[in-house]
Parts: sequence; C-alpha cells; structure tokens
Amino acid sequence: MEIRVRTEMLVNGQVVTNRQLSVLCEVDAAGSMTGAAERLGISVPVVHRYIANIEAAAGVPVTKSTPAGTTLTADGLRVLRIFEASEARVSDDRGFTVCCSPVMEDLMTSVFSSLRLVDVELVVSDDAHNKRMMEEGLADLIVVDDPLYLFELDDLGFDMEEVGYMGMVYVDNGPSFVRYKYGAQRVAFMFLDTMGRKYSIDAETYSLSEMLGSKRSFFVDEFLLTRKGIRIKSAVDPKVLRHAITAVYRERGRTVDRIVHSLKTRHIE
Repeated sequence: MEIRVRTEMLVNGQVVTNRQLSVLCEVDAAGSMTGAAERLGISVPVVHRYIANIEAAAGVPVTKSTPAGTTLTADGLRVLRIFEASEARVSDDRGFTVCCSPVMEDLMTSVFSSLRLVDVELVVSDDAHNKRMMEEGLADLIVVDDPLYLFELDDLGFDMEEVGYMGMVYVDNGPSFVRYKYGAQRVAFMFLDTMGRKYSIDAETYSLSEMLGSKRSFFVDEFLLTRKGIRIKSAVDPKVLRHAITAVYRERGRTVDRIVHSLKTRHIE
C-alpha cells in the first residue's frame, strides 16, 4: 500500500496548485522565465500562465522583470517560503534536514558544497518557523540568528553550540521603520528601547532589495550585506548590535560535527 501526503495552498481563499508553485520555485532558481521553462521542459507561455494564475489569487505581482532577468517580489518570496516549508513538513522520504534563514543561506550552501553533503536538505525560512520545524521533529539542525529563541529551545532539551557572531547595520532615516523578516530583529529593536528612541514599525518585508530601496529606517545583519557585496553606512558601530549565531541540533553525529566545525572555521563575524 502506497500512501502519500500532499499539501494545498490557499491564497486569499483561492487554490494555488503545487504545479504552479513549482514553477514559481524554478523562476526563482533560474532567475528568468526562459530558464524556468528550460528546466521544467515546458514552453515560456505556460510559465507565464502559471505565474499569472498565482498573481490572480494573490492580487499582487509575485515576479518582476530586471535587466538580468526575473526575480520574485517580496510577496512572491513569501509565497515561495511558505510552500517550501509546507513541502518539507509532509515529505515522506526526509533525510537529514538543516534549516536556516536567508541571512545564512549563501554560507550554508557553500558549507554543503565544500563538505559534499549531497543528501542533506536545506530549508530556508525565518527563525520562528525553523524553531517549529525542530520542535515537530522535522529538522535535525537549525542555525538560529535570533538568540532570544535559544531560551525556548534550551527548555526543550536540544543541544546547541555558538558558531559565530554578527553585527547589525542600523540605517537611520527617521522614526518610521521597515522590519526585515530575517535576522536578530528583536535584539535590534530592544536596542532602540534601551536608548529611549521613539519609533514605529510601519512595514515588514521578506525582500532585501525592497528594504534597501525604502525611505524608512531599518536593521540588517552586516554579514548578509558583506556576502552580497553591499556597503551601507551604519548609524552605530555594528559591533554595538553584535549577537551570536547558534547551531541547535537534535543529537550529535558525524554530519552535525562536520557542519558545526565547517561553520566555525568560516569565522562568521
């Protein structure tokens, strides 16, 4: 007897099929509609149609054209992350699973490549979701940006080890903030509270480019900017907002040891 579990996504109450969402994944991976079509073995008009179906349900664009091709909008990234996370949850052939946020994504893929960990699955989402994956037995190791989650994870009996530290860049454009969905944002806003600064969080985004292009103030991990070759002047020394990056794992083993050791040797700072 074969039993398989599939998820169904509702966007504004309308069904968006797994096939349509898979096309969105390929557009993100390929960086263009044409590239996605080639990877999937379908025509470009079909790719456009699937994306249009998602946008009809969402009521907003999920992709945008750039000189280099096609990228996902902040809303498109949100849909994609939720789809990837839900697929990981119902996978019936899950191997060793690692979760991290986009702050650590490039570094984690580099670690996997250097260690030749071809059988390890990487799930990229925010710390809150990654914590739930760990709690529900769907992840074997998570890399946590926000140290405030460590108290809750420690209570559940998981082992953990610091693998590096990051400072945060503070761009001060006034009291109106856009909150990035990733990184140690709670630590950053606690800094403002201790300083007695008045502020309001008037927007949230999953998109780094959208945040950088906003006219609002924001916090972002310096490490993420460095990995992407972006230089931004911070209103305070990033070391003032320095926080730990921690690997939390279910049980010690060779795969865990190799990943943790590799992360430590990368000198995350």
